[in-house]
Amino acid sequence: MLTFIALLALLALFMVFRMPIAFAMGLVGFFGLALQLGWRPAFAVLERAFFDSSSSFILVAIPLFILMAELLTSGDVTRRAIFACQSWIGHVKGGLAMATVAASVILAALVGSSTASTAAMAASAYPEMRNHNYADRLAAAVVSVGGTLAVVVPPSIVLVVYGVLTETSIGKLFIAGIVPGLLTATGLAVVIKFIAMRTDQAPKGDPFDLGKAARASRHIIPMALLMVAVIGAIYGGIASPSEAAALGVMGSLLIILAQRTISFSAFNRSVSGAIRATVMIVTIVTCSAIFANYLVFTRITHSLLEFTSTTELPREAILIFMVLILLVMGMFMDQLAILSLSMPLAFPTAMALGYDPIWFGIVVTKTVEIGLLTPPLGLNAYVASAQTGVPLRTIFKGVVPFLLMEVLVLVLLLCFPQITLWLPSLMLK
Repeated sequence: MLTFIALLALLALFMVFRMPIAFAMGLVGFFGLALQLGWRPAFAVLERAFFDSSSSFILVAIPLFILMAELLTSGDVTRRAIFACQSWIGHVKGGLAMATVAASVILAALVGSSTASTAAMAASAYPEMRNHNYADRLAAAVVSVGGTLAVVVPPSIVLVVYGVLTETSIGKLFIAGIVPGLLTATGLAVVIKFIAMRTDQAPKGDPFDLGKAARASRHIIPMALLMVAVIGAIYGGIASPSEAAALGVMGSLLIILAQRTISFSAFNRSVSGAIRATVMIVTIVTCSAIFANYLVFTRITHSLLEFTSTTELPREAILIFMVLILLVMGMFMDQLAILSLSMPLAFPTAMALGYDPIWFGIVVTKTVEIGLLTPPLGLNAYVASAQTGVPLRTIFKGVVPFLLMEVLVLVLLLCFPQITLWLPSLMLK
């Protein structure tokens, strides 16, 4: 136990000195295995962990979904989706902000990355809101909050990583994220409408023009069809997530080639960006496997499972404790780092308590989504601040009412699991 505590302290030290979380976990896991088993067995476990985790077929979905997002963003498709949403509801008070949330849902279903979605919104939706005299505090907050929808709405990269780490059906996770994602978007729109009615932070936009709205919508019809094809293929059992991801990449290429909105250099940047992001995620997954192997050999996981089976605490109390820990971790770490660190212990514990792995995955994902908005890290707030020039202090103040709504949605998901499990239960086998 003393060795385990010392290695955890070493892991914390690595993180304080800003070592990438993947390398920090891999090194600590390897050193732990070497102390536990010896150097030669540790190298054997290292080799096996790298091979087993990196050769998983389901990992193919990660680069494909990332490439789909990169292609659509480089091809100007995402910006057109934002303007289309704004043309329909931007004329009402607070409408531009609500249109930004609606566009965020569309982007989430195409991009799968919260930071990419936030950056796209900051570049396209924020200037439009400022041109219509929206307050910096609200405009930047909406951009930050809207980007978090990509964590829950499929094809979320976070859900893919959770599925890989816990060996849970990624197809069912994707379908399970639809209702919570739409519920979150509805809650954000309610908060915007409340702020618009009670303050002068969100004035009306331009008068409604049916012709302009119809012309703008032409550009998002192919995107909507692509969304339906990708998610529908998974829901109907026609394709696995990896196959659906390949369908998404092919559809994205056809859209941007038909619309002639991408250059050869932009295409190269898209592929390079997808490769960099994929290498980072796969490295996190493989190093997490090394750390998980160390936990197995120390029997920490076994001891924790024994505790949960013998303790007199109600299982709801243990679940709330885990959620609170994840919320605190979200204040200091990004979502992939949280998953890689916590799932080797949290997932077996939740399964021992009898919770559904699909439902638990959405709860965890929703919890780490909240962490994207909370100081001092608040990654989405940092991205929005860098893109818009709005001070971080102003953005964090602006996201407070939205955070309250996010917590309310999380409580609803905890109290009513059927919100999450209803759609997956209807999936074709």
